[in-house]
Amino acid sequence: MHMQSQQGGEEGEKSSKLQPRPFLGVLLVVVATMFFASMDTTTKYLTMRYNVPMVMAVRYMVQVLLMMTFLAPTQGRSLVQTTRTGLVTLRSFSLVVASLFFGWALQRMPVAESTAIIFLAPILVVLMAGPLLKERIGIMGWLAAGGGFLGVLCIVRPGGGLDALGVACAFMAVAANVTYQLLSRVLAASERTLTMLFHSAIVGAICFGSALPWLLRGETPSHFHILLFLTIGFLGAMAHFCFTLAYRFCSASQVAPVNYMQLVWASLLGWGIFEHMPDGLSMVGMLIIMISGLIIATKARLEERRMEAHLLLKKESVTAGEH
Repeated sequence: MHMQSQQGGEEGEKSSKLQPRPFLGVLLVVVATMFFASMDTTTKYLTMRYNVPMVMAVRYMVQVLLMMTFLAPTQGRSLVQTTRTGLVTLRSFSLVVASLFFGWALQRMPVAESTAIIFLAPILVVLMAGPLLKERIGIMGWLAAGGGFLGVLCIVRPGGGLDALGVACAFMAVAANVTYQLLSRVLAASERTLTMLFHSAIVGAICFGSALPWLLRGETPSHFHILLFLTIGFLGAMAHFCFTLAYRFCSASQVAPVNYMQLVWASLLGWGIFEHMPDGLSMVGMLIIMISGLIIATKARLEERRMEAHLLLKKESVTAGEH
């Protein structure tokens, strides 16, 4: 599951590392969304046969092993050092809760519809960031939020055939995801992205892994299923790596619109693996959510340009004053 924090931490780091190559950055995001959709599709396949916490336990433990193998030798102690450990841990726990509820949603609902509901989170963050983080919402923010809610209503409408408990789990995942994203914004200025990713993997591995002895029940996984268990951890790690790398080549406002490629991948994979294609009204709802997300991305881009213009004007004023 891609938690759509828009990777707040990357923005905090990219300023000193940005190498403008927008095409490569966008391509990396497209690949990342494909990895995330593939991970969700594989998760759904496994949760049809095994309990959700067991699937999540393996996913997070594989991510920890991969990060320790490939990042620990080069990152050293910086991989675990935090400035605001309590908030970093709370952020990680929010992701654990979101992953659990999203897993239960996938167990009961199609991949595309589950993914579309989760994409309500970035839109809600814009509303929550107003009173909590003192960010300006503006008419574009309210318009996007209204559109997002309308799109979700098209998907979860009465008579739409979705499992009610699955929908409830998806909304619980959205609530936890909003918390995760808001904390990502708060921590972006003080914490390194890789450190926060590693802490998320560690907390997930501990929370789900500690319960693993009580979760190992039912049928013994086949060799193919064991391979799938390992694959979801690999896909999640690769997706986060691609996103982190993308922010070296393009800005957050350039990346944000491409996030919605995950809805396309989710629909295609759901159709190819489970032979499910969303109905017409659900497709309309997904399109409305995508448009609402693009409005949010446009808003972020305009604010970014406004800030750049303000800084340039301030720099010119200082230079003029010196002369």
